Amino acid sequence: MADTLLLVEDEALFGAELARHFRREGWEVLHAKDLAEARRALLDDAIEPLVVLSDMSLPDGSALDLLEDARGRGVAGEWILLTGYGTVADSVRALRLGAYDFLEKPCDAERLDLVVASASRSARAQRRLREQADQQHRLFPLDAFVGRSPAARHVREILRKLTQVPFTAVVLRGETGTGKGLAARILHHAGPRARGPLVEINCAALPRELLESELFGHEAGAFTGARQRRRGLVEQASGGTLFLDEISELPLDLQAKLLKTLDDRSVRPLGGEREVRVDLQLVAASNRDLAARVREGSFRSDLFHRLSVFELELPPLRGRLEDLEDLVPLFVAEFAALAARPVRSIPDAAWAALRAHDWPGNVRELRNAVERCVLFSEGETLDARWLQLGSAAPLAAAEAPAAAATNGEAIRLPLDGSLSLDAMERQILSRALELTRHNVTAAARLLGTTRQTLRYRVRKHGLRGVDDGGADPEEGGAA
Repeated sequence: MADTLLLVEDEALFGAELARHFRREGWEVLHAKDLAEARRALLDDAIEPLVVLSDMSLPDGSALDLLEDARGRGVAGEWILLTGYGTVADSVRALRLGAYDFLEKPCDAERLDLVVASASRSARAQRRLREQADQQHRLFPLDAFVGRSPAARHVREILRKLTQVPFTAVVLRGETGTGKGLAARILHHAGPRARGPLVEINCAALPRELLESELFGHEAGAFTGARQRRRGLVEQASGGTLFLDEISELPLDLQAKLLKTLDDRSVRPLGGEREVRVDLQLVAASNRDLAARVREGSFRSDLFHRLSVFELELPPLRGRLEDLEDLVPLFVAEFAALAARPVRSIPDAAWAALRAHDWPGNVRELRNAVERCVLFSEGETLDARWLQLGSAAPLAAAEAPAAAATNGEAIRLPLDGSLSLDAMERQILSRALELTRHNVTAAARLLGTTRQTLRYRVRKHGLRGVDDGGADPEEGGAA
């Protein structure tokens, strides 16, 4: 299908000649004789020309007024303006409104072809970016934060309100794996800046020297190896959203620079002599209590108050277990489609294991567990033994029943990221207490530690232990 070129020209012979020329070049040309006809085509009939080639002065007005109306209505496409007697004021206004070029009549045909071809390439690139933005918008709607629990509904309601207001900064708080990155993408793609860029950086992933250059950019020669100017992520995010994950790890001096950027809405690259204006919304995320970091002196109070225009706490999965009924089928369908597996049903044994687990890794841990199950399941039913959420390792029992019967003190723990160190410790302590009938002294001897240490860890994890008052193992007492 040929791309559309809207030609707005009141001189009949000249307009007909241009229309024939561009049709020969493969364009679908729509020729409007005046401003009213062009306005009907653009604003009423909602055609989407790739390029608009228009005379500046028409019998019923200026093409600049139509350009301004079209930009205000979000009509895409590049504009090339022709005039027999252009003024500096008209040129300035045309460029301010986003016109691609401003040419004087008579215009050389070869030059006009070059400008139209260049404008069409620019318009196609913009169209691809819009299509990508629309696709991302469909991927991250408000209901992408899945769950039926009151906590999940509250999060969606706050996200909905935030996407309807032009906020400058918001802080997302919550444990690792609760969906802070997902919330940030929803805020961008479902909000008014969806067509702008979303720029993300993890403040804990880079050393301080690289982090400053990545965030604020640098000029050529600012430091050894800086051979050319680099736009920082703050500048790249202008017109869209900057997502700073783990902002609590940002060094204090860079916190001051970030605060100045937010207040002045400008950034000075490293080694630069001038400020660069930026217009962005900032989404900051942290799994730490920023207020506590302020009290410790590791986070600036002025930046904390500047960021905390809005705060949103994302709940842990253990506090909204009813959401498993929405999340698990969703993940099963997702990974089954990706891996071309036939898994579709979830047995009661799997549901029981999922609901009994405390999910220290939250939704991220749940995704990992479901993905593992889907990939290893053979038929249409999710195989619960691959969840590997229990302490006694159902997988070990399934693979080696004889060994499990003769070696009851063995413990298998997955090293795939699905369990944190605390969760592993809890599993080990639970198994040791089970083997010793919850005798703390005997369990301490079994684990090679002192009774006091084990008592502390039993209380820490909320486990049940019976203290018989015996001497510590290291003191030579009996169990």
